[in-house]
Amino acid sequence: MPGLTIEELHRIKEAYNDPLKGQTKYAIMLCGGSGCRAKGSLKIKEAIERQAKAKAGDVLVSVHLTGCNGFCAQGPVMKVYPGGVLYQGFKEQDVATIVDEHLVQDKPVEKFLCKDNTDPKGKATIASIEDVPFYKLQHKRVLKNRGFIDPDNINEYIARDGYMAQVLAITQMSPQDVLRAVKDSGLRGRGGGGFPTGLKWELAAKTEGARKFVICNAGPISRSIVEIDPHLIVEGMVIAARAIGATMGYIYVREPDNLFIINRLNKTLAKAREYGLIGENILNSDFSFDIELSIGAGTFICGEETAMISSMEGRRGYPTSKPPYPAYRGLWGYPTAVDNAETFANVPQIILNGPDWFRQLGTQDSPGTKLFTLTGEVNTNGLIEVDMGTTFRSIVFDIGGGMKKKKRFKALGTGGSTGGFIPEGMLDIQATYEDIVNAGSIMGSGNLIVMDQNSCMVNTALFAMEFATAESCGKCVPCRIGTKVMYEKLLKITEGFGQMQDIETLEALATEVKRTSLCGFGQTNPLAVLTTIKYFAEEYVSHIRDKWCKTGRCKRLATFYIDKAVCMGCTSCAKKCPQNAITGEKKTPHTINQALCVHCRSCFETCTFGAVKIGAKGMFETQEDKV
Repeated sequence: MPGLTIEELHRIKEAYNDPLKGQTKYAIMLCGGSGCRAKGSLKIKEAIERQAKAKAGDVLVSVHLTGCNGFCAQGPVMKVYPGGVLYQGFKEQDVATIVDEHLVQDKPVEKFLCKDNTDPKGKATIASIEDVPFYKLQHKRVLKNRGFIDPDNINEYIARDGYMAQVLAITQMSPQDVLRAVKDSGLRGRGGGGFPTGLKWELAAKTEGARKFVICNAGPISRSIVEIDPHLIVEGMVIAARAIGATMGYIYVREPDNLFIINRLNKTLAKAREYGLIGENILNSDFSFDIELSIGAGTFICGEETAMISSMEGRRGYPTSKPPYPAYRGLWGYPTAVDNAETFANVPQIILNGPDWFRQLGTQDSPGTKLFTLTGEVNTNGLIEVDMGTTFRSIVFDIGGGMKKKKRFKALGTGGSTGGFIPEGMLDIQATYEDIVNAGSIMGSGNLIVMDQNSCMVNTALFAMEFATAESCGKCVPCRIGTKVMYEKLLKITEGFGQMQDIETLEALATEVKRTSLCGFGQTNPLAVLTTIKYFAEEYVSHIRDKWCKTGRCKRLATFYIDKAVCMGCTSCAKKCPQNAITGEKKTPHTINQALCVHCRSCFETCTFGAVKIGAKGMFETQEDKV
């Protein structure tokens, strides 16, 4: 079946109804991301439609299932227009109240409105989404359609300028024009090292090859874009193919069991092909480019581009030495442009608005915006998009709403599983590739982990090395052996058998693994060791010299006690203890049976009076630092 003409595409754009200006009194944008689906958003949608129709027929409300809203921990999330009223954390049984009071009586239900994290009592609500700090302090470009379109409805994407950049790139721009626009924008790869995207594409364009390919690595951040706006990825890939002369593209999904993402991408590609936006003679031009899914086997190392290409070719996912880079010799030996979904998602707006527009945000060397997943001990976590150059302090305390339970900030992990950790004194550095590298860490794909004072940085480094040891492909000696030795050294330290020279040995070993490993995985996984030693050396000394983990995370180096002078006998700790190791009558001081205690920390985290203390060799830490 022939695809759409450009004129038909424009007619869809003009004719498709904006749900915010529809025929009903209210328009509801209900999050249909995987997190909110797990919390019942599909049943909530059915309940709203059923009860609203019973109240006022079909004129009261239209309900639209959107992609992920990024407000993940507060789900299910629902916006009601007009007004942009934001509801969160409600259930199917609460729908009747919302329909009766808000949709019928025009009175928003305060109980389910978004909570203001800056309120000392945590009870103040925010009615409009425009006033929620989590949203208003972001600058949406890649996520411009978040919460406004159904990801499975191509017409809704087209109505918001979708595929218009592709039309421009194919019909009014030469491949050289497209390359020039991307190069001038300064767009850097959003998947790791930040290599200039335009330069990578230019190398692939200039390299002779009977065939050329474009590959999208659908890694962690990419999955979020697939949930929100999958056609944006497709459009960016088509424009990339136009620039380098590729005829075939692949979206690589590392996890074969991620059926939600796989099904969504299959629907997206099928619809784009039906509309003639991928495939033969796109938009009735002489340009042809098709896209297929490539499903991996779930290994972390296949996030590295050469290992991913090896996996796609049907071989074991081993990285290869570079050069040659994939732009010269990639998939099946042909020139290949490899980027992640966030990189491709930036491209359509660069083509539509120009490179100068793109450079209006960010810094000179790191222009544009960046997606981050904000997780850990922060009040509001989720997916965010901020200007490059935003400080991490602003991300954690303004957008994230600060620390949970007024705990004290300790460290921020950047770059995900193979990144490093920066202390509070460095929170004012800017979120740019250069500043993060100068701090000893990496941008990675944008994972941020907020840690409080109850986190042990030695134990954190141990966990990172345990992950690195398990996920190393084993091809090169530095990574295969080095990560294992670092893990064993850290394990000895956390169990009380470390020696002071182990710190120097760890630092030297981590430096060599970083310097000599074959691929980016081995070059970055030692950063956890290097940064924790650099910024939290006193914790290593305490573990080795004093045989004490002041956070109680390292079970062999801490003992939990109850201070009888402080204990109120509330029994909260006893109820939480999984071993029944805490005894005592109500309103009388309790005692921990050390023979039964498994150091799970439940009592320490539960007690609100500061009665539970952590000690070793006569040293104690009160809960004043915990609260």
